[in-house]
Amino acid sequence: MKRFTTRSYAMSATWIVLALVLLAAAAPAAAQKSKDKKKDQPTTDSPVDMNSVLPDSQVIDQTIGEALGYWQIGDVDSLHKYYADDVVVVSGLWEPPIIGWTNYLKAYEAQRASTQGQRMERSNTLIKVNGNSAWAAYQFVYSAMANEKVIQFHGHTTLILNKQGTHWVIVLNHSSVVDSAISNPVPAASAVLPGLH
Repeated sequence: MKRFTTRSYAMSATWIVLALVLLAAAAPAAAQKSKDKKKDQPTTDSPVDMNSVLPDSQVIDQTIGEALGYWQIGDVDSLHKYYADDVVVVSGLWEPPIIGWTNYLKAYEAQRASTQGQRMERSNTLIKVNGNSAWAAYQFVYSAMANEKVIQFHGHTTLILNKQGTHWVIVLNHSSVVDSAISNPVPAASAVLPGLH
């Protein structure tokens, strides 16, 4: 009986060792297979680039809206993402065109320093896409305070954009002022300014 017990114990130990060896060999293979499955499956954690999903005309409309938003709040770092380094800007005033982002930035900061509460409202936007180039035209109403007076301009802007990767950047910004109004004196502090809400 002792011999039977010793023999059973030895066989059981052999089977246990064999099972452990097989498990040890199978674990890396299973891990590799699991890793390969994860590679094949799309990750849901990475954000979807909406510019690659939306039609170009919608991406351009969104680009214009975001650029105007950053322009209004004075976020020049974010605004620069929407303008080419060699952008040409033609203002609605009688002045030479501005060439290049650096020169535009100087003019923008000077304008911003001389006004308060700048607001630009865009309407009637028309967008035409032709491959990696596009143009957009829209009407605008610009309102601000300057020298304790309310100023307001109505006009048109035409933008020419180029596609860089999945993003559109403005390479030409041309504005024309149709009419302007300056009201004096400044309304009471509690009054709502036109276009500034």
